[in-house]
Amino acid sequence: MKLTQHLSEATKTIISFEILPPSKGRSIESLYATLDPFMEFHPSFINVTYHRAEQIYKKRDDGTFERVEIRKRPGTVGICAALMNKYQIEAIPHLICGGFSKEETENALIDLHYLGIKNVLALRGDAAANEKSFSPHPNGHKYAEELVEQIITLNKGLYIEDDILDGVKTDFCIGVAGYPEKHFEAPNMDVDIINLKRKVDLGADYVTTQMFFDNKKYYDYVNKCRELGINVPILPGLKPISSKKQLTILPRVFNVDVPIELYTEIMTCKKDSDYEIVGTEWLLHQCRDLLKNNCPVLHFYTLSKPEIIYNVLKQLF
Repeated sequence: MKLTQHLSEATKTIISFEILPPSKGRSIESLYATLDPFMEFHPSFINVTYHRAEQIYKKRDDGTFERVEIRKRPGTVGICAALMNKYQIEAIPHLICGGFSKEETENALIDLHYLGIKNVLALRGDAAANEKSFSPHPNGHKYAEELVEQIITLNKGLYIEDDILDGVKTDFCIGVAGYPEKHFEAPNMDVDIINLKRKVDLGADYVTTQMFFDNKKYYDYVNKCRELGINVPILPGLKPISSKKQLTILPRVFNVDVPIELYTEIMTCKKDSDYEIVGTEWLLHQCRDLLKNNCPVLHFYTLSKPEIIYNVLKQLF
């Protein structure tokens, strides 16, 4: 079922999660161990991130170095199939521009279509670890809007090879990313929202936001989007803070602010359990406020401390 259909038919708040594929060589059982407890809350869908290959240098026996490409977290498509089979809920794979050609993207979409996957999240993706700024594949997409356009084109039954006549039409519901605190490369919020509107005008069906710790920034962002004519659902992304080091890591990696009140509370903590108490209470407050304001979806990033999210959901529902 498409995510937009889930939203239109929902009689209560939708719960969803985002997960990382396990590192290469690890078992999928680690994902099941994280997700199994959440099934009592009947999530509507699970997002699965996608990861590009990274270039590393391996030292040869003769002392020289060889550049090789590795994917540290493969398996997104297989994980989506496994989750749908095990839990009978929707799996939403991320698709990214970085590191992938248009043909590789088309082939991935064909695989997803064969599996009966109806939803995808179209992202540009981050720069490679060895790059200072994002560099697209020579035969790939530079911007997420180009990726959205390719998916829309495939939904119309049009393939890269122009000799494919009467091609099967896919039927993907397309999500894109939104940034309540602005994408770090955008010169200002207005331009960032204009960029988002282009993706929606092309055919994107919904927006999932980057994490935020101040609900006012989410509400202001939604209002600005509506003012510019973006009327698709905008799903709030939520994550707990569970350690002092996250006060610097999260702003640096995800370009988000930590409110002074949360910062102050975290800085007064003396032990690990104190951090988790503060993180739980802050996330619980965010969720209650979002529910009070009739937000139809709570979307959780489950990295690091899924038990905090579980405890919050237990108190909410």
